Amino acid sequence: ALQLAKLAGARVFITSSSDEKLEHARALGADETLNYLERQDWDNWALDLTNKRGVDHVIEIGGAGTLQRSMRATRMGGHIAVIGVIAGKGEYSHTPIFMKALRMIGVFVGSRDMFEDMNRAIEESKMRPVIDRTFAFDEAREALKFMKEGSHFGKIVITI
Repeated sequence: ALQLAKLAGARVFITSSSDEKLEHARALGADETLNYLERQDWDNWALDLTNKRGVDHVIEIGGAGTLQRSMRATRMGGHIAVIGVIAGKGEYSHTPIFMKALRMIGVFVGSRDMFEDMNRAIEESKMRPVIDRTFAFDEAREALKFMKEGSHFGKIVITI
């Protein structure tokens, strides 16, 4: 998401609980980074960085555990792409969707045309995927365990 956002010319804010991951994100072009364990009101941080306007787009991976803060951090008429639910349970109110006219979409897989467009953009820009670690096919269990730990930055690859 960071690489595609930068390719589109976006100013990108990244949050993580890992300073090491934030270093990687800055190396890939993240404009602003925040360790949310050090500052849990990251929605206010995003609002401060945008002069209280809010961000245009959020890639939401936390789900119910972080969605309220994402809605608060998003500008009036902004967009939230929900791609994960790793933060577990949390309080949820749909009121900000109405009050801020937010557009929220669940993202799983796009169309073939979208996939081809994305691949064309990746090829033309010479973007390279970030691969954290590669496993042999017979190490698939270890790969899944590694993924569950959540310490990876980028993709986990299983070679066949």
